[in-house]
Amino acid sequence: MSSAFYIVLMALFILGCQGQYPTTPPPTPHHPPRPAFPALKGHLLPRRPPNNPGPLSNRNLVIFIAQELKRNITSDPKNYTGSWVGTNYCLYKGFYCDTVPDKNITGLAGIDFNGARFRGNLNFYRFVSFLPDIAIFHANSNNFSGLIRPNINKLRYFYEIDLSNNGFQGGFPVSIIGAIQLTFVDVRFNTYNGRVPPRVFDIQTDVLFINNNKFTQRIPSAFGNTTARYITLANNKFIGSIPQSIGQTWKTLTEVLFLNNRLTGCLPYEIGFLQRATVFDAGFNILTGPIPQSFACLKNLQLLSLAHNQFYGRIPDSLCRLPNAYNFTLSYNYFNSIGPYCRRLVRIRKLDVRRNCIPGFPGQRPASECTGFYSIRRSCPRAGSYNVITCPNPAATLSRSQVAALQDMAPAPAPVTYKALVEPPR
Repeated sequence: MSSAFYIVLMALFILGCQGQYPTTPPPTPHHPPRPAFPALKGHLLPRRPPNNPGPLSNRNLVIFIAQELKRNITSDPKNYTGSWVGTNYCLYKGFYCDTVPDKNITGLAGIDFNGARFRGNLNFYRFVSFLPDIAIFHANSNNFSGLIRPNINKLRYFYEIDLSNNGFQGGFPVSIIGAIQLTFVDVRFNTYNGRVPPRVFDIQTDVLFINNNKFTQRIPSAFGNTTARYITLANNKFIGSIPQSIGQTWKTLTEVLFLNNRLTGCLPYEIGFLQRATVFDAGFNILTGPIPQSFACLKNLQLLSLAHNQFYGRIPDSLCRLPNAYNFTLSYNYFNSIGPYCRRLVRIRKLDVRRNCIPGFPGQRPASECTGFYSIRRSCPRAGSYNVITCPNPAATLSRSQVAALQDMAPAPAPVTYKALVEPPR
C-alpha cells in the first residue's frame, strides 16, 4: 500500500468519524419558562421586624399546625418548641417571616429545622400543606416521614426543599416534580429505593442531591434534560452506563458525582462537551474502557476521579494539559502507559496513578495481575468516538511551559457537591 493511499484512507476515516460523532455541543432541551411568582401590583412593603410584624397572613392556620406538630414531637433536644407560644409565629424558633408579595402583609416565608433532631410522628406533607405562603422548607437531620402528595404544587412560592437525613421511605417522592418552582431539591440520606423516574430530570432546579439512598436500575437517558448545576447520585445502587445524553447538559452542569454505585460500561465521549464542569467523579464503580480524548475539552475541570474501576490503555496526555488540573485521581485501574505531561502531574502530586499497570512507576499492580487483565480482549461500543475532540481549541494547543504556568496558578477548588456526602448527626 503506497504512503499516499494510506494518508487518503486515514483522512477519510477521520472525516467519517467526525460525521458519525458530532464535535459541536448537542442542542439543550427546551423547557417552558417557570411560571412567575404571584406579585403585588404596586409598591411592596419592606420586611417588618419579627417582634412587630403587623397583620399576619394565615395566622390561624400556621398556629394550628405548629401546635399540632409540637404535640407530635416527643424529643426536642434544642428546645425549638419552647418558643412556640403566643399568636406571633414570627417569634417561633425555626420560623422566618417576610412580606407576602400578593398580599403585601407579613407571612411565614421559611422553615429552618436543620439539625433540630426532632423525634416523634412528624408528617412532612401534612405540616407543609398548612403553610400556603411558604417558600423554603429546610428540615435535614430530623425524623420527618410520610408521603408527599401532589397538592404540594399549590404552594405558590415554594422553591427550596431539604428533606435530607430523615426517615422517608419508599420510591422517589414523585410529587416533588409537581412543585415546578423548585430550584433546590435535597432528599439525600433517606431510604428511598427503586428507580428514579425520568421526570425528575425535568425539574428546572439548580441543585439535585439524591445521594445516599437505595436507588437502583439505570440512570434514565432523561438525565440530559436537567438544568441542575450540582448533581449528586453517589452512594446508591445505580447500574448500567452513564447516559450519552449527559452532553446535553453542557450549558449548566458544573459538578456531578456518580461515585460508589454499580455503574458499568464505557465513558461516553459526550462528557467532553461539559465546558463548565469543574468536578467529575465516577470513582468506585465497575466502569471500563479508555478515557475519551474529548476530556481534553474540559477546560475548567479541577477535580477528576475515576479511581477504583477497570479503565485501561494510555492515559491521554491531553487530559494532563488541562490548565485547571488540581487533583486527578486515576488509581486502582489498569492504565499501562503515560506521557510527559501526565508524568509532570504525578511528580507535583496532582495526578494519582497508584495501583495501575504503568511500567517503571512505584506502587503498581503485580505484573501477573496486569498480564491476566490484558489477556482478555476488551472493547467499547462506538470505538471511533474515543479519538474525537469535541472543541475547536483544546488545551493540547498550549505549550508545555504555558500549561505548567497555568497549572501552577490553578486556584484550590471549593466544591459544593462533596459536602453533600457528609451525613449530619441525627
